[in-house]
Amino acid sequence: MNLKQLAAHLGLSQTTVSRALNGYPEVSEETRKRVQQAADQHNYRPNTRAKALATGRAMAIGHVIPLSSRHEMMNPIFGDFISGAGESYSNAGYDMVLSLVADKEQSSAYHEMVAKRNVDGIVLHAPEMRDPRITLLQKIGLPFAVHGRATEITTPYSWLDVNNRSAFQRATDFLLDLGHRRICLVNGQENMDFAFRRRRGYEAALTARGVEIDPQLLFADEMTEVYGYETVRRTQRLDDPPTAYLVSSIIAAFGVRRAIEESELVMGRDISVITHDDDLSYLRNGADVPVFTATRSSVREAGRKLAQLLITQIETPGSPPLTELLEAELTVGRSTGPAPNRT
Repeated sequence: MNLKQLAAHLGLSQTTVSRALNGYPEVSEETRKRVQQAADQHNYRPNTRAKALATGRAMAIGHVIPLSSRHEMMNPIFGDFISGAGESYSNAGYDMVLSLVADKEQSSAYHEMVAKRNVDGIVLHAPEMRDPRITLLQKIGLPFAVHGRATEITTPYSWLDVNNRSAFQRATDFLLDLGHRRICLVNGQENMDFAFRRRRGYEAALTARGVEIDPQLLFADEMTEVYGYETVRRTQRLDDPPTAYLVSSIIAAFGVRRAIEESELVMGRDISVITHDDDLSYLRNGADVPVFTATRSSVREAGRKLAQLLITQIETPGSPPLTELLEAELTVGRSTGPAPNRT
């Protein structure tokens, strides 16, 4: 249904319907509600440009992707997050602007967005421990929200994050309860805040049980399938190899499983594996029974929630920063079992 048809259906002028949907103040609340109800019923969405003129906003949210991370746009985790965020943007009448820029030009990109006024806010991805982008955006004054946190930034800002430390402490405790003492951490790059927090959770669980932290079992790198595979191949050659692996991504966990199977071992019997599962739309962790025991938190839902959080910031200028901490669920699958007796 187009604007003309919607107006005819309501018995109103096209101008009145357009003004009601685009936030003009001279339309009565009763008429606005009636028009919005009909628009929802017939799946009609107002023209974004018209709404921008009415509100004085660009009606768009920006995502700046540095060229060094361009592969992220093909990463199913990034794709699911963007899909979730896109749903919230669409429901609120916002467009999404993706900008791929050279690493050294990120600062210029943010300043240019402010100058052009082509976005109302920014989503910041993959924060580092002391992320200079947060300080920059605070100085610029452009509303923003971070997917994750930056441990070393102490000034308030809006963010949404998973409780990574708690999730990996609980996962490590689960493996310790099964009798494992040689637990290898297959982590992400530890300049990234989420990986730093996950390592802290892993170390806290071992320390609380009096298990020595072995540097030979600590790995940090880009979370690819090959990384998971090569880490298992390397560590299984140790004199005292690990009996369990705690992995930061289901993508790397597939490599871990491949290496275990090539060694003619059985995952869940000879070697246990726990991974973090972002509950990806196109990379499911099994059906009724999960393949991997996992700390699970939907990245798509995180995208929805963070987008809503940022839109609230944009539409209530001067409000304090908003934050939300999500708890991951530990789901038991076929990849874990009691530590094997190697005596």
